Amino acid sequence: MAQISCKKLCIGYDNLDVVINLKFEVNTGDYLAIVGENGAGKSTLIKTILGLIKPLSGEIIFGDGLVKNEIGYLPQQTVVQKDFPASCFEVVLSGFVSKLGFKPFYNKELKNKALERMKEMGLEGLEKTSYKELSGGQQQKVLLARAICSTTKVLILDEPVSGLDPKATGEMYELISNLNKKGITIIMISHDVNSSIKFANKILHIGSNTFFGSKDDYITSDLGKRFIHLGGKCCDRIIE
Repeated sequence: MAQISCKKLCIGYDNLDVVINLKFEVNTGDYLAIVGENGAGKSTLIKTILGLIKPLSGEIIFGDGLVKNEIGYLPQQTVVQKDFPASCFEVVLSGFVSKLGFKPFYNKELKNKALERMKEMGLEGLEKTSYKELSGGQQQKVLLARAICSTTKVLILDEPVSGLDPKATGEMYELISNLNKKGITIIMISHDVNSSIKFANKILHIGSNTFFGSKDDYITSDLGKRFIHLGGKCCDRIIE
């Protein structure tokens, strides 16, 4: 059943269309990889789904019991985030902030769940370690643990392996895949088209040309074959 349906969706900013007439569905348990040229509107799309940007036209429909605040989000990490002055446990625990309601403090149940999420990410023993002292791979694991504190349904990730070394990249992909196997729907932006094809079951390609469908259909499509051959880069010039 569709958790997220986009119909005749036009997205952009400052009344400038970036993507027009976009139509796709994300079903419960899907692993959707969003690929395409730089500046094609991938990040704009997920920010629109999250309600951070209003669509220019069209609609986004949430189904199968999903509401907007049940979507976990791992954005691209900034330099400021990398130097965030807090312990790993505090960062992960902050993922529950939307569940506090009018309560001013995290209760024991939420603290235990945060510890469980850290354990799932292989972060045991780092609870009191300063976040800014971690390696890039460890920081991303902390942020992933934080993101899944806010959801058991849908997780959106924007370039989660950007800037990581090959070992940390492989570990992140494995953790994300395991979350999907446990039933969490994954929507991931990636420039790593080969890994997207390896782990995803559906592909959304946006840019000068658009594709939405199964991984197998994308691999055999002219657009997919061309994009894969060029290593995730297209010759069409896209204005940022």
